[in-house]
Amino acid sequence: MAAREPVTPPVLDTAAIRRAATPELVLTAVRDALIAHAHGRTTVPPPVHLRFPDADGDCHVKAGWVTDAPDFTVKIATGFYRNPAAGLPTNHGLVCVVSARTGEIRAILDDRGLLTAWRTAAAGALATHAMARPDAATLAVFGTGEQARLQVEWLARLRPVDTVLVHGRSPERARSLCEAFDALGLHARPAAAEEAAAADMVVTTTPAAAPVLRAEHVRAGAHVTGIGTDMPHKNELPAALFARAALIATDDHQQCLDHGDFGHAVRAGATTGTSDTPLGLLLERPIERPDGAITVADLTGVGALDAALASAVLREPAP
Repeated sequence: MAAREPVTPPVLDTAAIRRAATPELVLTAVRDALIAHAHGRTTVPPPVHLRFPDADGDCHVKAGWVTDAPDFTVKIATGFYRNPAAGLPTNHGLVCVVSARTGEIRAILDDRGLLTAWRTAAAGALATHAMARPDAATLAVFGTGEQARLQVEWLARLRPVDTVLVHGRSPERARSLCEAFDALGLHARPAAAEEAAAADMVVTTTPAAAPVLRAEHVRAGAHVTGIGTDMPHKNELPAALFARAALIATDDHQQCLDHGDFGHAVRAGATTGTSDTPLGLLLERPIERPDGAITVADLTGVGALDAALASAVLREPAP
């Protein structure tokens, strides 16, 4: 049989990706992938981490496959945290979609970090919505960057949010983010760390190397989702918070144990290495939580989510 001519894979830019990746598509793909991952129906090798201290930057290379899916992905995602001062986005990257049948490159998604940002926002929103009290309505976000904005916006798609408290190192950026939320109809105001930590729902979205809140400031009945700790040198949530938690969820047990806030807490002796529950199980069926319980989700980002989302984008017909 004559070899067929290789086909140059298409390159989808951010405009094409935005047209295909509706919020409903993203939330469904992320939720289904987290559930599949919780049941062991994925292949996710350990991520590769690179640090660039002189530029205050880092790079993640993640791969993933959902069992029986036609494609797998290899993703490059970067975060260079001085970029905004130069007028550049903090995050960049791309997703390479590969056939799981032939190994051919099916497409390059030149998303510039967009899909990573959206799948992170969707995972955080799904975790916070599933684990917070049904009547929880005050949300605090630590951080003032893109992911801080997205976490609030995507959670507001899933439940009513009465008040948003924003805590950041820059008062100017905190006020600017509050103005953006106000424009969306979300009542928002800057808050000190102690006040923000006492909200019904708390989401941390920083590249911090030391905890951004104190465990004793988190009140009974609250839920906390940690988003930013995705490399060994990062640490947003204090170990003592895990000691207070009645329920701990992780998106990937081994990753969170290796380089998540959960792992920091285990090594500090605040909790055990078997005290976590896969987030996907909590999304699959509603949980019962005492009103006074503290719950915590530690998310480090799972390659299988990137694979599921990229495949879902490719399945969408071209407009």
